[in-house]
Amino acid sequence: MLKKRHSNIFGTIITIVILILLVVLTNVDMKNVSYIESLTSSIIRPVQNGFTMLKNKVSGNKQFFTDLDTLKKENEDLYKKNSELETKLRELEIVKAENATLQEYMSLTDKYKEYKTIPAYIIDKDVSNYSSTLVINVGTADGVKENMTVIADKGLVGHTISVTEHTAKVQVIVDSASSVSALISTTNESIIAKGSVEDNSELIATYIDTSAELLVGDSVITSGLGGIYPKGITIGTIKQVVNKSNITDRYAIVETSVDFSKLYTVLVINNE
Repeated sequence: MLKKRHSNIFGTIITIVILILLVVLTNVDMKNVSYIESLTSSIIRPVQNGFTMLKNKVSGNKQFFTDLDTLKKENEDLYKKNSELETKLRELEIVKAENATLQEYMSLTDKYKEYKTIPAYIIDKDVSNYSSTLVINVGTADGVKENMTVIADKGLVGHTISVTEHTAKVQVIVDSASSVSALISTTNESIIAKGSVEDNSELIATYIDTSAELLVGDSVITSGLGGIYPKGITIGTIKQVVNKSNITDRYAIVETSVDFSKLYTVLVINNE
């Protein structure tokens, strides 16, 4: 009973509200309605525009991400091509190095064509003030034996002291234990050129005849004596003459023609 009574009250209220709205709408001035529509439009339109811009923005972002994916793929392609170019460049550098080595061998062979030679390149190096040796990539399989002369473009390097099937150790002339019988090319005076512990690019010339006249700049060559080095191979030039109170003690400093710090290719002279 109570529930039915509440329903009747609620229905009565709704009826009254509808009647009031009809009265209000019937008596509203149309000009005011236009004003309200205009006001409503001025409020709603910016909101609509905002949603439109947002929609366009979202569409633009979609295109942006599409472009980003395209750029990423292009970048990956460029990276791959760059890697391929780097590989080809390294291969080219290797070919150029091999070509330069072959040209150097040809130049050396032509320069020392009076000798039977075996081309080689250095695979290990120990050049210090007390010990100076090299290891080259040729051995008994190539015809190399102990006590064979080793030369470079600028002159004498040293001689082989031990040999394996495919390698050989070379004692260079700047080794402190090395001793080479030599000549002053301008005067034909005999000297002995020994390795120095002071500098790995210099030799000490001793056993100088008391009557010999040595000048700075004189060339020093192998004498051919001693059974290892052929005659006439360039050793270096006299850098300084050191006089002593006893003339028999005087000596000269010989600067080697070969720069051992930049030595890479050599020739082994087959003395047989």
